[in-house]
Amino acid sequence: MKNSNRKYIIRGAVVLVAVVFIIKLFSIQVLSTDYRDKAETNIIEREIRPPYRGLVYDRNGKLIVFNAPMYDLEVIPKEVALKDTLAFCNHFGITQEEFVEKMQKAKQYSYVKPSVFIKQISNKTFATVQDYLINYPGFRIQPRTNRAYTHRSLANALGYVGEISKYQLGQDSTSYYRQGDYIGISGIESNYEKQLRGKRGVKYKMVNVRGVEKGAFKGGTWDTLSVRGENLQSTIDIDLQEYAETLMMGKRGSVVAIEPKTGEVLTFVTAPSYDPNMLSGREYSKNFSTLLTDTAKPLFNRPLMGAFPPGSIFKTIQALIGLQEGVITPQTRFSCDRSIIACHGPHSHEDLKGAIEVSCNPYFWNTYKRILNQNVSDNTFKDTEIGLEKWRKHVMSFGLGQPLGIDLPNERGGYVPAPSLYDKIYGDDRWKFSTIYSNAIGQGELQIVPLQMANLSAVIANRGYYITPHLIKAIGEDGQPLEKYREKNYTTIDPQHFDVVVEAMADVVRVGTGSYRAKLKDIEVCGKTGTVQNSQGEDHSVFIAFAPKDDPQIAIAVYVENAGQGARAAAGISGLMIEKYIQGCTDRYQIEDYILKGKFIY
Repeated sequence: MKNSNRKYIIRGAVVLVAVVFIIKLFSIQVLSTDYRDKAETNIIEREIRPPYRGLVYDRNGKLIVFNAPMYDLEVIPKEVALKDTLAFCNHFGITQEEFVEKMQKAKQYSYVKPSVFIKQISNKTFATVQDYLINYPGFRIQPRTNRAYTHRSLANALGYVGEISKYQLGQDSTSYYRQGDYIGISGIESNYEKQLRGKRGVKYKMVNVRGVEKGAFKGGTWDTLSVRGENLQSTIDIDLQEYAETLMMGKRGSVVAIEPKTGEVLTFVTAPSYDPNMLSGREYSKNFSTLLTDTAKPLFNRPLMGAFPPGSIFKTIQALIGLQEGVITPQTRFSCDRSIIACHGPHSHEDLKGAIEVSCNPYFWNTYKRILNQNVSDNTFKDTEIGLEKWRKHVMSFGLGQPLGIDLPNERGGYVPAPSLYDKIYGDDRWKFSTIYSNAIGQGELQIVPLQMANLSAVIANRGYYITPHLIKAIGEDGQPLEKYREKNYTTIDPQHFDVVVEAMADVVRVGTGSYRAKLKDIEVCGKTGTVQNSQGEDHSVFIAFAPKDDPQIAIAVYVENAGQGARAAAGISGLMIEKYIQGCTDRYQIEDYILKGKFIY
């Protein structure tokens, strides 16, 4: 009887376990979607659809940067069956050693999944090899785009696009980028990366366990299209830019031109530069290495990063601060005492306007002394320190001593010396005006970048304010510049003090140190020369200008290294640029020929 009961108990237990398993299987296979979803996930492959990058136009709607078709050659190692490896290498321009290396990398990645074998095959090369692809099973073409340029200009401002680095990937908090993606590395491409890059699309496709594609997942209902990046309209006049780069051929320096009323940058030239197409396509790495090791430093962005003493163009600021502080008036005269500081030219006892016109060093030596030593303290050391701090605040209101905030990366701010600098060099209460007087004429510890020089010209043209210089005036269709590129930044100088400086700058070009090279027949040009001392060679030639005097349309700064007096190279280039922009052409071929020859000995 006991055995009989045990038999029924065992049978019942077996049945109970079976029922439990059946219920569980029913729940897993019918009621629950977890395993079904995991199974589907195992056979779904997510393919990213890269967007087209936004285009870049100049201020007049001329295309500057576009997307050229390029191709990546992908390989699936398992499907490769080459009969003639040498012929393959010849067709695609690689060596047999490179073929072996690339194939090994592809196999390490996957035998059955595609990976990039050759990157960035040009449209021209693709046209010559596409008919041979049928002979190379396991290889396939993946279309993509690359940056291309309609002009060989503006490279340092545009910047370039390159493959994202591991460091950049690690810094990407949005998880937008993946290994192998391309990203703006410098210039506009970098600063406006988020606007230019667009939005990725995604395609879901079904593959088997060996990675072979079996069709679209759920008929493509989950797929999304990529969204192209926004187009940018720049402030640059590309024709004027090309002309400026032509004038700067064979020279080192910069040319920056700004529309004073808007802060829009018309030209942004660094010389020497390079063809932007060099940093696009398969030759990128080779060309970058060449540019990087070039002793002329074509990758060095001089308008933003080249900090120089301003020279005599700084006398315009000294004059304005002296007027604002009430230590001089337009009628104030100083004797040209060359025993206190060297000077040049046949003059002796000028008023303010005349001192700017002839660029009298002793005049601004005296002006600077009066600014610094106003007898606020009986201690001459402390009095100079108080005066220097006040002077520094005025100077920095012109946008000097800190980055202006242009929409480009790596902008330097130059330097306006503070009391702390001289305390560090000489010690507390151990320096005074006679220690630092070289600042009076734009030498000494002052450092200004060429962009700030052009902005100074715009400040004077506007009689006391500037709008932050920028290179992009519109983003997308009917876009507007960022808010900060519409605000006026006022100096600490009252507007009425600018009149005498403007008149003096007009005289510089009419009869003074600006001479005839910047003088135009039907346009009143206001300018100021600068000859920056250089202990390592020829002095640097500097000129700032704006025109027309009463309705300024262009403000410009030209800095030509080792070119001597400002009235030569820099003034000549400025005059030609102003004439080209306002009138559309120049007929002063003798000045143009003088600049192009580049022999500035007279």
